[in-house]
Amino acid sequence: MSTEADATAPPPPTAPARRVRVVVRGVVQGVGFRPFVYALAVRGGLAGHVTNTGDGVVAEVEGPSAAVDGFCARLSAEAPPLAVVESVETAELPCAAADGDRGFRIVASRSGGPVRTLVAPDTATCAECLAELADPADRRHRHPFIACTHCGPRFTIVTGLPYDRDHTTMAGFPLCADCAREYEDPADRRFHAQPVACPACGPRLRLVTPDGEEAGDPVAGARAVLAAGGVLAVKGLGGYHLACDATRADAVAELRRRKARGDKPFALMAARVEDVGHLVRVDDAERALLTGRARPVVLLRRRDGLRHAPGLPVPADAVAPGSPDLGVLLPYTGVHHLLLGGLGGADAPRLLVMTSGNRSGEPIVTDDGEALERLAGLADAWLTHDRPVHVPCDDSVVRVCDGRPLVLRRSRGYAPLPVALPFPVGPALAVGGDLKNVFCLGEGDKAWLSAHVGDMDDLATQEAFGRAERQLESVTGVRPGLLAADAHPAYRSGAWARRHAAGRPVVRVQHHHAHVASLLAEHRVPDGEQVIGVAFDGTGHGTDGAVWGGEVLVAGYAGFRRFAHLAYVPLPGGDTAVRRPYRMALAHLHAAGLPADPDLPCAAACPAGEISVLRRQLETGLACVPTSSMGRLFDAVASLAGVCHRAGYEAQAAVELEGAAVGAGEVAEDPRYAFRLAQAEGPLTASPGPLLAAVVEDVRAGVPAGVIAARFHLAVARLVQSVAAVAREATGLATVGLTGGVFANTLLSSACARGLTADGFRVLRHGEVPPGDGGLALGQLVVAARAGAPYDPHHGHD
Repeated sequence: MSTEADATAPPPPTAPARRVRVVVRGVVQGVGFRPFVYALAVRGGLAGHVTNTGDGVVAEVEGPSAAVDGFCARLSAEAPPLAVVESVETAELPCAAADGDRGFRIVASRSGGPVRTLVAPDTATCAECLAELADPADRRHRHPFIACTHCGPRFTIVTGLPYDRDHTTMAGFPLCADCAREYEDPADRRFHAQPVACPACGPRLRLVTPDGEEAGDPVAGARAVLAAGGVLAVKGLGGYHLACDATRADAVAELRRRKARGDKPFALMAARVEDVGHLVRVDDAERALLTGRARPVVLLRRRDGLRHAPGLPVPADAVAPGSPDLGVLLPYTGVHHLLLGGLGGADAPRLLVMTSGNRSGEPIVTDDGEALERLAGLADAWLTHDRPVHVPCDDSVVRVCDGRPLVLRRSRGYAPLPVALPFPVGPALAVGGDLKNVFCLGEGDKAWLSAHVGDMDDLATQEAFGRAERQLESVTGVRPGLLAADAHPAYRSGAWARRHAAGRPVVRVQHHHAHVASLLAEHRVPDGEQVIGVAFDGTGHGTDGAVWGGEVLVAGYAGFRRFAHLAYVPLPGGDTAVRRPYRMALAHLHAAGLPADPDLPCAAACPAGEISVLRRQLETGLACVPTSSMGRLFDAVASLAGVCHRAGYEAQAAVELEGAAVGAGEVAEDPRYAFRLAQAEGPLTASPGPLLAAVVEDVRAGVPAGVIAARFHLAVARLVQSVAAVAREATGLATVGLTGGVFANTLLSSACARGLTADGFRVLRHGEVPPGDGGLALGQLVVAARAGAPYDPHHGHD
């Protein structure tokens, strides 16, 4: 809604001395910035006006010189809680109060011109709104869509800029008289809050069953579905979730069966931190993440041995089988609070499974019609509403490593906040990878990572990618003149870039170089500097056609040199070996010259018919691609130690191996667990042969799997230290970067950082950008920009 506020402050008490035009850039729309500016100006006795534009918030203030200076200083220092002020620019203007500008006003937003403002992420319901939600005397009592300038949907409802109600999916809900008064009152917390709503003006919640719409209270009906062991589709901020009562083993098993999810862990939603304190350890940093505005899923370590506690809810074992962690999130919408009984209700569930509303491999469902069709057979009922979701935005996933947040999936609550770049770039689009796809737009000194898109194998995900890319272009104003993609010739993301290039150059970036560059960009390492980049992951296309993944690169933005890598072993059957870790164990034993005797767990796990075929493959090289992947070595050791032989989801074997190591407690480094370093021509290679021989010896001696897992982690950390020392001697570099999906493993990350720091290295690790493929696009962007044309700040703008 682009109405001009009627309220006008009284005239300034003294004759004006100066008039200044102020442009504030950053996250300053949709966060209560204009009412904040209004109140600040009125308090200072200043005349003028403030408005939203595509360039940010623009104000003109007039009054005594000292009052104008104080106003400008407070714009950053006292900004609203959701605002991020990036810059404040001022310019002197002729005084105008004598010509009639005697008060201070909020005027209609101005559109047109280049878009330079930033959209805020979706934010959890604030404490003030929750108090109103619970107050029977308040007119918004139990209204699921309660919001104000300090909370509620933002990114997922924005259809254009400037950020006004007309440019959101709230445009279809005209304000009732009461809401309109609040919206237009500069003293009200809902002044120009675009998601403002109430029971009179909507949106409206409803419960739908396969037989038609339910009458009566939709929340009570939804609770009844959950209480009966049913699966409920719940429409959230960025799409649908599938929910069930996490304490009912039958409900969790049925949801797992319907989604064909294998053993992949589910997330838990609890009304309060106290509802999971008996299950997991929660430190101050983790509590801050759980209760903060972003409300991500936080991975928390399970408590040792505690399974039941009187009066406290206990989730079914099938919620997260084999995982050392539980993923926990707290409610972030009014719907969630009502469903979980945070506002009362003895029939409310204590813990809910909350998982993405989709079938395996498909993007999260956002459209209501699609939800009824695509989630049929998965859900027993749909708790939905009539406010459209403009862009899908799945839950973010975060864990704490050494006291600092490590974002593993950067989506709701974080997207589309930009990442500051170390050098200016021209307008560009990086399309990311095929797994955990996230794309990235960049221009000038900012890069915008998209919300989590998903795996690009599915056509629906590719279509969702296109819609999300167009939406992010519209809210950032970036019109890419350059595209960047992974160097893998068969990646679907790369094919999308080539199809949509329309004559624009497409720069192909090697996978692990992009990982290292992403880490450098996150830390704003200056252009021209190089680091020792340790890039450990599962799969990446190498320049020699092999599958890389255990790489140590000497790298900067402009290029890289492969300094060291894990010795190649055959990858028998490609993706089949990824899904069956026992195949990787047998391949590693073969490469190390160790017999795959039947008493070893990996050999016992391999079906008799398969093992003979596998032997022939390994001996002849048939259907075997060489790989240096550290992720596949984790798979091999997990199977060799008897921890995991079949993987139902990505990195399952590595996750369970980390869990086994954590469960073993303090374990000393074992010198038998070692890599053999060798160099003839080309890069240094690290062979795990001695380590594997030690694992075989310990397995036969009955050493617990957790101790083997812990010794393995320590050996990998020692390898990183050893190779870094050789690289420093050869290059003089003293900064090591740890990147790639393997470093989502906090046990390994911490051990590497400790050892490297003790050896005098500066260590860079990810925090706000995921270490895995969710951060790949940022690296692609800066590498391609560095290789492309010089930045022209006027490109694409009038």
